[in-house]
Amino acid sequence: MLSNKTLANAIRALSMDAIQKANSGHPGAPMGMADIAEVLWRHFLNHNPADPKWVNRDRFVLSNGHGSMLLYSLLHLTGYNLSIEDLKNFRQLHSKTPGHPEYGYAEGVETTTGPLGQGITNAVGMALAEKVLAAQFNRDGLNIVDHYTYVFMGDGCLMEGVSHEACSLAGTLKLGKLIAFWDDNGISIDGNTSGWFAEDTAARFAAYGWHVQKVDGHDSAAIEAAVKEAQKVTDKPSIICCKTVIGCGSPNKQGTEKCHGSPLGDAEIALAKENLGWKYGPFEVPAEVYEAWDAKKAGAEKENAWNELFAKYQAKYPELAAEFIRRMNHELPADWTEKSEAYIRELQANPAKIASRKASQNALDAYSDVLPEFLGGSADLAPSNLTFNRNSKSVTADDASGNYIHYGVREFGMSAIMNGVYLHGGFKPYGATFLMFMEYAKNAVRMSSLMKLPVIYVFTHDSIGLGEDGPTHQPVEQISTLRISLNLNTWRPCDQVESAVAWQQAIESKQTPSALIFSRQGLAQMDRTPEQLANVKKGGYVLKSGSENPDLIIIATGSEVELAMKTAEALEAEGKKIRVVSMPCTEVFDKQSPEYKESVLPSSVTARMAIEAGISDFWYKYVGLNGVILGMDTFGESAPADQLFKLFGFTVENAVSKAKTILK
Repeated sequence: MLSNKTLANAIRALSMDAIQKANSGHPGAPMGMADIAEVLWRHFLNHNPADPKWVNRDRFVLSNGHGSMLLYSLLHLTGYNLSIEDLKNFRQLHSKTPGHPEYGYAEGVETTTGPLGQGITNAVGMALAEKVLAAQFNRDGLNIVDHYTYVFMGDGCLMEGVSHEACSLAGTLKLGKLIAFWDDNGISIDGNTSGWFAEDTAARFAAYGWHVQKVDGHDSAAIEAAVKEAQKVTDKPSIICCKTVIGCGSPNKQGTEKCHGSPLGDAEIALAKENLGWKYGPFEVPAEVYEAWDAKKAGAEKENAWNELFAKYQAKYPELAAEFIRRMNHELPADWTEKSEAYIRELQANPAKIASRKASQNALDAYSDVLPEFLGGSADLAPSNLTFNRNSKSVTADDASGNYIHYGVREFGMSAIMNGVYLHGGFKPYGATFLMFMEYAKNAVRMSSLMKLPVIYVFTHDSIGLGEDGPTHQPVEQISTLRISLNLNTWRPCDQVESAVAWQQAIESKQTPSALIFSRQGLAQMDRTPEQLANVKKGGYVLKSGSENPDLIIIATGSEVELAMKTAEALEAEGKKIRVVSMPCTEVFDKQSPEYKESVLPSSVTARMAIEAGISDFWYKYVGLNGVILGMDTFGESAPADQLFKLFGFTVENAVSKAKTILK
């Protein structure tokens, strides 16, 4: 019978070989955590390599994503569709084994990791989703949602502030199905971490409300006992602090930063394999090792047992079972389109001057009647963001059956947790903060875009219009930052109708996250024909025609659309033909057909002006270098909103004056 060490050494050998062949990578973590991985993946992890998307599988997250060869080795050895040739192509162009694990490349990779701290935060989201989904669907001992989330993390993950945000919340919510393994090797890129990471990590997690254990990370029996103990603790997340040696097995580099982020070299690999008793050549794994690692048979048995359980559930609760399947497949209800379109038409027929943040809440009221999969939240700003709707029920540690998370002041944590929630399945997450504090969350927003996760970000208090809180809270450059982000749709609606359409389009999005930008101040509703109403979802449309050949096109968004309309009226009183284009989402507009874009912004009309209470430079792509922009080029000030708009020139008089500089 093969020993635990021999089986763990297969991970070490494959990792060394792949990194050496690529001449790039991080051998230290895979070699240091191989013993932990062997125990977890061979004795505890419930998964089926033949069906990587089995809904009740345990989730595994490698938060220290630079150690990606650890995960790739595990997927290959246990029987996933990841061949030895894929391992040989580690870090090569278009391979299934990129330098950091990337969601969607190789089956079995649950999330993209690399930005340290976000993997553990995604894992908190997955464990949160499991707990809430279980509370919503499990019945009478028929626990169709019942699995663990396991996560490996390193010193760097724990130094990143987002891990503090997420792990604190995980303890508060008593996520007992979350078990984390800390690779406590005391080494980072700069060397021994004692000079910059000297805190008592175990005490920190105990203070969060976690169950804490300490083990030798190379003692298989101790690791196994610790996992069993962690599984017994159902009212706390668990951390197993594993004291390890980075690069374990490398005679000359183990225990030092020399093996963290560089190949070991052929000579050192030969010495390491001799030291480990691994007598095989590069990428060579004996049949008996493969056989011991193979998880396909056990995985099929576990999934079949769950299928039998689900069949009983389906027979007893057919409607719940159908709803569960729909939600896990990220499918919208059959009546979604009909009901959302009817709501939008109703709004257009019943004008109201309200803040778009309130219009957002009204849309949530209406849409949440149809979408039980909403899992909303706010970073301690629910009364200001207005994200708590009439169907919202707070999720608590003792009652997880709700649909609203109070994230606390944790913008970054909230956003990365939402990514984990979506990846788990069963929910359409949205989370909110002030637009200014998007800055805290930006890297998680980027990860949503990179992974093609259509999570919904709600950013309110969108401009100097928030007033007295002053420039620390008044966004200027943030909307443009979002707009130039890849694979992100940024909606800044001008009234309650555009707000409802923005929500509708965000909900229907399949592979693109959305940032919904809402105002604090009231916004007048615009008149629209049925055709104009239908065109809102195209991201930009003609709100005021101004004839086929206007003298000037004014483009505006959000609260400035009303100013654009009044400016057009003033110029028309002087005999000018003015077209007003409302452009709530530039990204969606840019994807329309050339014919449609030409019909909205005819190339023959070069006299163009953009109006938005945000940074000016973004708008040159639409107005041209000879166009004019009424925007912000400085930070704001603290004063009532009406005074600020006047101070910074957002008045009809100033807009008319600017327009005349380019009117013939």
